[in-house]
Amino acid sequence: MLRQIKPRNARSKRALEKRAPKAVENPKTALFLRGTSCSQITQDALGDLYAMRQNNGKRFQKKNPIHPFEDASSFAFFSEKNDCSLLLFGSSNKKRPHSITFARTFDHKILDMLEFNLDGETFRSIAQFKTEKVPVGMRPLMVFAGTAFESPVPNAFTMAKSMLTDFFRGEVSDKIDVEGLRYCVVVTADEPTAAETGSDDPASKPVLRLRVYSIRTKRSGQKLPRVELEEHGPRMDFRLGRIQEPDAAMLKEAMRKAKTNEERTKKNISTDIMGDKLGRIHMGKLDLSELQTRKMKGLKRERDQHDLDDEATVVAEEQPKQKRKVKA
Repeated sequence: MLRQIKPRNARSKRALEKRAPKAVENPKTALFLRGTSCSQITQDALGDLYAMRQNNGKRFQKKNPIHPFEDASSFAFFSEKNDCSLLLFGSSNKKRPHSITFARTFDHKILDMLEFNLDGETFRSIAQFKTEKVPVGMRPLMVFAGTAFESPVPNAFTMAKSMLTDFFRGEVSDKIDVEGLRYCVVVTADEPTAAETGSDDPASKPVLRLRVYSIRTKRSGQKLPRVELEEHGPRMDFRLGRIQEPDAAMLKEAMRKAKTNEERTKKNISTDIMGDKLGRIHMGKLDLSELQTRKMKGLKRERDQHDLDDEATVVAEEQPKQKRKVKA
């Protein structure tokens, strides 16, 4: 049962209406935090991710003594205080030198978390690519390549795909201008081997490669332009670390859709090309032995000739004998 808050004035009422559940939710706001020890590489990575979500993001520079996988109450507090449903926490230590933890919340409670261990040697920031930068607020194309993302069983890679989609999605719309497609986010997962599948060491798991490309359209002499991709940055290689899977009851509540006035599609009813409505009826198995048919002589069951002779004898005996008339 959700907690109900009664507004005291018009200002608080507008704020509560803004945070209230909607049929079409607002774009998710991401909050960027850093721990007490955070390397410069991790800070640069958080800064690049924040630059791509600047219109729907908040970044705190203060150090926070948070250990998300041990106590996530601070995440819930920051989520409710800043009305953010996505949290990115950067930290560094000897065991996990460059770590970025993605967390999602529902009703300002932690839904799930996933740790991305960044490779500091292959990391390249946006500033290191001398290309034209994409304006803030553009929605990207997203490509996920690798069999690890297509697993029917939920795992760390399917969760990573869901989190990255939520992070880069932006505002939901049913139409988009082709001219607004300015960059593309490509996430590639290496093919896991048998040794990597059975190991729990993050260093032995498949690498998750994130690349961002700007889209350029040039003249081709034809009706359709020639499309070229140019690396925009950032360039990040991750290995997935610790994971906190969502609670089944909370996930079911989070996946519920609001009832709208849209007409639901009726099952087993279709319309043909002539506009006639066709319906399909599913019936159980019929017992044709008890089916009532038209009574005809040809459908009557044949009887043995012996039975017919016995019945004829009985009928003859039962008939009364006629008296003969005597002439006077």
